[in-house]
Amino acid sequence: MLDMRPNCECCDRDVSPEDSTVLICSFECTWCADCAATFREGRCPNCGGDLTRRPTRTPAKQLGAPVSTIRVHNPNCLSSR
Repeated sequence: MLDMRPNCECCDRDVSPEDSTVLICSFECTWCADCAATFREGRCPNCGGDLTRRPTRTPAKQLGAPVSTIRVHNPNCLSSR
């Protein structure tokens, strides 16, 4: 199981685990809504897969299952738009 990523992979903006506008693909690449809105056909620029809203995690659940501290940043996503 992959951990929730703490940032948008494209712009490196912090994304909250409670933010219901964050999008992921089936590989859990993580995108803020602003970046995802610019992707061709609304698809993940890494794998071409569908983007869907990432499930949220409440603060109480974060105590026992904290989000990842590992940031994934792909500045090349800009060329995939």
